[in-house]
Amino acid sequence: MNLEAKKKVLRSFTYGLYVLTAQDGDEVAAGTVNWVTQASFQPPLVAVGLKRDSHLHALVERTGKLALMTLAHDQKSIAQDFFKPTVREGDRLNGHPFEPSPTFGLPLLTELPYWLEAEVRHLYPGGDHSLVVAEVVEAGVRREEKPLVMWDTGWFYGG
Repeated sequence: MNLEAKKKVLRSFTYGLYVLTAQDGDEVAAGTVNWVTQASFQPPLVAVGLKRDSHLHALVERTGKLALMTLAHDQKSIAQDFFKPTVREGDRLNGHPFEPSPTFGLPLLTELPYWLEAEVRHLYPGGDHSLVVAEVVEAGVRREEKPLVMWDTGWFYGG
C-alpha cells in the first residue's frame, strides 16, 4: 500500500470536532473527539471512535453512558483545552462552565451549541481505538451555529 496516499485519503474524510464527557460518581473525564457519525435513524444511534488507553474510554466502558457536544466554528480554542487531562474546579471543566445533563447528570459544556446524551449499546475494541455505538436518549440546542470541522483548523487526526 502507498502509505502517503492512504494517509491523504483518510485525512480527506470530513470530521467535525466535539467534546465528549463521561462520569462515574465524582470521577469525570472530558476530551475532544472527531471520529463521530450518526449510524441509525431508528433507534437513533451514533458511532464514536474512542482512544482505548484514555480515561474517557475507561469511564464510558464502565458506565455505558456519554454526553457529546458539538463545537461551533469559532471554538477551536475550546477544542484545544480538551486535548489535555480533565481538571474539574467547581462547575468548570478545564476552565469551561458546565451543567448536569437532564437524564444522566453528565457534564454539558454550556458554551457549546449542540448536545446529546447517549447510552452505549455496543463497544467494539479494535486497534488503538474502540468503536462505541450509543443510542441517543436526549438532545438539546442552545443556539444554531456552523460546526467546527477538522479541515478548518489546520489539524490532522487520521491517516
